[in-house]
Amino acid sequence: MTRRLLILFALVAGLVAACGLTWSITWQRGIDSLRRNAAVRVDRTTNALKSTLERYESLPYLLGEHPFVQDVLVAPSAPNVERANRYLEDLNLHARATVTYIIQADGLCVAASNWREPESFAGVEYQFRPYFIDAVKGGVGRFFGIGTISHDPGYYISQPVRRAGKIVGVAVVKLNLEWFQGADASEPLIVTDDHGVIFLSSVPAWKYHTVRPLSGAVEDSIYQTRQYAQQGIPPLPMTIERTLEGDAQIVRIGGGRYAPRYLESRRSIGEPDWQLITMASVDPVDTDARNAAIVTGFGYVTLCLLVFYWRTRRARVREMMRSRELLQRAYGELNQRVAERTSDLSEANEQLKKEVSERTRAEQELRAAHDELIQASKLAALGQMAAGITHELNQPLAALRGFSDNTRVLLERGDQESARENLEAIAALTERMGKITNQLKLFVGRARPRSARAPLARALRNVLALLQKRLQGVEVVLTVVDAEAGTRTRFDSSEEHPELVANCDDLRLEQVLINLLGNALDAACEPGAGRPAAEGAAVAGIAAPRIEIDIEAAAATLSISVHDNGPGIPDDVLPRLFEPFFTTKEMGQGLGLGLAISSSIARDAGGSLVARNAPDGGALFVLTLRRVRVPATDPLVAGS
Repeated sequence: MTRRLLILFALVAGLVAACGLTWSITWQRGIDSLRRNAAVRVDRTTNALKSTLERYESLPYLLGEHPFVQDVLVAPSAPNVERANRYLEDLNLHARATVTYIIQADGLCVAASNWREPESFAGVEYQFRPYFIDAVKGGVGRFFGIGTISHDPGYYISQPVRRAGKIVGVAVVKLNLEWFQGADASEPLIVTDDHGVIFLSSVPAWKYHTVRPLSGAVEDSIYQTRQYAQQGIPPLPMTIERTLEGDAQIVRIGGGRYAPRYLESRRSIGEPDWQLITMASVDPVDTDARNAAIVTGFGYVTLCLLVFYWRTRRARVREMMRSRELLQRAYGELNQRVAERTSDLSEANEQLKKEVSERTRAEQELRAAHDELIQASKLAALGQMAAGITHELNQPLAALRGFSDNTRVLLERGDQESARENLEAIAALTERMGKITNQLKLFVGRARPRSARAPLARALRNVLALLQKRLQGVEVVLTVVDAEAGTRTRFDSSEEHPELVANCDDLRLEQVLINLLGNALDAACEPGAGRPAAEGAAVAGIAAPRIEIDIEAAAATLSISVHDNGPGIPDDVLPRLFEPFFTTKEMGQGLGLGLAISSSIARDAGGSLVARNAPDGGALFVLTLRRVRVPATDPLVAGS
């Protein structure tokens, strides 16, 4: 036993030594090759970036020598400014720069190539920018930062503009270098400024991080100059694992043992004081070394197994004869067990066929029951729609009759203009009745409204016109409450209010308002059996019927409250107000669908409809809908 353990230990030690040596040699060769390729890549990329920057280095100086630029800095009159703007625009187009602009000695930009654009630099103060400070002192300004107007990052080159030996302003050229970070995106590439802040990166998540800690003074300087739009600059989670020859390092970016590892190569740009860093992933090297070690291990193990196989084969031949006898005996036992198992499987198969037949019959019965249930649902929806049509068309039909009677009188009087207006109103009502029947289909099918914007002024104006005859003798008070400003003013529905637009179909909103105002009129005006507000008649004897309509405008919602001065809602009626076919009216006066349909419309629009008794008496219904911000020039509001 001890001898076998020693042999096993020796074999394992040999395996570990062979794999370790193979891994070390392969990894070192891979790192050397990766370092050479990374050096070539970083040199090529550095030369490309330096070539781009040097191509525009003299452009601000040449720009400052042009007489148009010097004239606008000395005398910034309108003709000089226009001439300088057009010159800068043409120069910027041919030079393929991002923006070129001229700054006076006091820091005010007087002309820019983007003078036609909404985000023009003209008229902006730049005295806080380092490139302006360096140039106005007589030097060359070089700066990378995020624009204060365009909010686009760019590289700024500036030169002083001299006239008669005196600095009268600064010429600036802005270059967009965002293309550079994707020019060679096969491996991560970053560019850092003189403080170590990453401002160009092929990995977006690394951008605006720092590769080394910043001092408090440097952070304050970056914040004061708005170099990176005053955003936080956290350190990049980078750990140096190993330093190699030729300024190369193996670093790990991120936390944890599975964070990616890279071979880092750096080159200095020179002027400006930037550093270009390339990251070559070490994973392929690790993978090659691991594969080589695995192949070596498999070869070592294969060799050991061949030796073991040669030794065991001799013993196996001796056992073959004895095993043959045992195999024959086992074969006989196996045949017997197979026969027994086959009998059991046949019985199980018959049972399974029976269960499948029963399940198929049950599925057929379930499908038939489901079809009957769908047909019953269709018939119920059809009955509900027919009842809703009867209820919803009563008020438009009454208005049609009033308009037609009035038209006949006007025709007898010879008032053709008024008769024509009544006929137009009758045509609008018939079109509205057609839309109402279509909307009842939407209620049955729970379809979403096609339009999602309804101006409240237009909806209230249409509803008040429709109920004009019933509103005679009733005081209607309309008020708008601005929840954000805390103000309360009178609301004129004849005027346009583009800021009050609800997220709801306009016709469905008018349906809800007609139902609420109709119930309020029933409670405040018409004599009945003493059942107020919801789907019922009011008690007689209210001397001054009054209906208050309050519109509360919040940041995200619009709430429309309808309050009457009737007797209120009884406690036994309040819980059942929104049940379909529940009504307190007498037979033939109502079907009990008005509030049910209104509640359904509010839910479909993402809002709600609630009812309660007001503290000062009377019923109060509150319709809450989502608010839509629509500009006054929108065709929906402008056409209302």
